[in-house]
Amino acid sequence: MKIMFKKQGISPAVTEGGTPRVHFTGLSAGYPGRTVLHQLHADIPALAITALVGPNGSGKSTLLGVLAGVIRPTSGELRHLGNRPPAFVPQRGAVGDALPLTVRQTVEMGRWGERGPWRRLTRQDHTTVDRTMERLGITDLATRQLGELSGGQRQRALIAQGLAQESDLLLLDEPTTGLDPEARDRIASLLAELVADGVTVVQATHDLEAARSADTCLLLSDGRLAGQGDPEQLLSSSTLSQI
Repeated sequence: MKIMFKKQGISPAVTEGGTPRVHFTGLSAGYPGRTVLHQLHADIPALAITALVGPNGSGKSTLLGVLAGVIRPTSGELRHLGNRPPAFVPQRGAVGDALPLTVRQTVEMGRWGERGPWRRLTRQDHTTVDRTMERLGITDLATRQLGELSGGQRQRALIAQGLAQESDLLLLDEPTTGLDPEARDRIASLLAELVADGVTVVQATHDLEAARSADTCLLLSDGRLAGQGDPEQLLSSSTLSQI
């Protein structure tokens, strides 16, 4: 099947009317010699939180990679209905503690898509970084090394890097894994605020509490879509026991 990538602008009125931020049909993807996703059909609604749920190996991270544009589908159609590329925040473990990066340098990397890694940031870039760090409550951590931070602080720094890209689509891979309840609640409140401000959020998660508080859910099993819809109905004990 021919792969199609389409981008188009959406006015706020159209978005609020229910137009999906992302649409895919017949979507398959994976790695050399191994197909992970098999013929997925779904919409990611705009201005909402979508939870990707499923056991290890179900394809959650691969789907995020496809949506982020870092993994190319092998077949199907993928349409992004937005003006800017997605912002992708990987799992905390994907960013090595050994990297000599301060919190501010980490957040500044979010502006590289606009400037490139070797060009000086503009005054506007620095303003964006300052505003993002203030919003995440990490301004006082600016000079700290990533490896010195607690799990919750580190996650907020990585989310700030994503927000610094100023995208209307934020993709998060296990944003609350390993965090204490207070840190999880803080991340959940932040995501709700982002949606209210016009950002579409997609998060892969094992945290059923976080998944059930999302607006919609995609349930994956063995790289296939086992269900989609309201999290409270979809993530029942009887449904989860079957995957």
